[in-house]
Amino acid sequence: MANVISDETIEYVGILAKLELSESEKEDAKKDMASMLDYIDKLGELDTTGVEPMSHVFPVNNVMREDVVTNGDGSKATLANAPEANEYGFIVPKTVE
Repeated sequence: MANVISDETIEYVGILAKLELSESEKEDAKKDMASMLDYIDKLGELDTTGVEPMSHVFPVNNVMREDVVTNGDGSKATLANAPEANEYGFIVPKTVE
């Protein structure tokens, strides 16, 4: 089943992709797009009876670790070296009036 791509479709895709295509590039794009659609049609002919749908080829699991504080933020040790500090941070001279 040969898919035929119209000039209007190529123009529309070019606008969506913000591409400026020459006439020869448009013709190449039409052939490429038709070839891709033909391949998708061919994949649709496969017998997938008994094949379970999946979203990934490999099993995907959450690989994030638990968010657990192990050593604190070190703010007390950092503020201990400051010339002036309060319980929240460094005290510095005002620079903007």
